Amino acid sequence: MRMHIELDDAVVSEIDAIAGTRGRSEYVRAALARALESDRRLKALLSVAGAIKDTPHEWDDDPAAWVRAQRRTDPRRVG
Repeated sequence: MRMHIELDDAVVSEIDAIAGTRGRSEYVRAALARALESDRRLKALLSVAGAIKDTPHEWDDDPAAWVRAQRRTDPRRVG
């Protein structure tokens, strides 16, 4: 789909310096794709914020030992 957007001359000059005049569209497409992915990740993170209660946890004293114990109980783990 085509769409019309307006950009400041300085921004277009920077894009041209990086992508060249023939690479503007691809550069803008890639930049928008990265921005959308970043926004999706932020939305996902915010949706689970607070899911783990801020109270004492079984891993608080020694997180590494807790992880080792969890790994030992995983039947898929080899070794």
